[in-house]
Amino acid sequence: MPDHFHWVFNLSGDISLSDVVGRVKGGASRSLNLSLYSSMKIWQSGFHDHCIRSDEDFKRVMRYTVANPLRANIVRTVGDYPHWDCIYL
Repeated sequence: MPDHFHWVFNLSGDISLSDVVGRVKGGASRSLNLSLYSSMKIWQSGFHDHCIRSDEDFKRVMRYTVANPLRANIVRTVGDYPHWDCIYL
């Protein structure tokens, strides 16, 4: 996606969701700004999260995530997107 991304993962241990998101945003910002010799702001503040509570909810979220490039008209079929591979399709 050109302006956002979706990811599904399982939190374990003592790390919080905010810590994980902060580390990903910080690492991506540092890498991009170093490669561009820049110090621009990459991310908006905050994030949206959703807790998956059931197997059916998990399948629905995975299908939504995989089909996002199709809905955004980035590809004509889900299979055209290089990161589409999902066992829930």
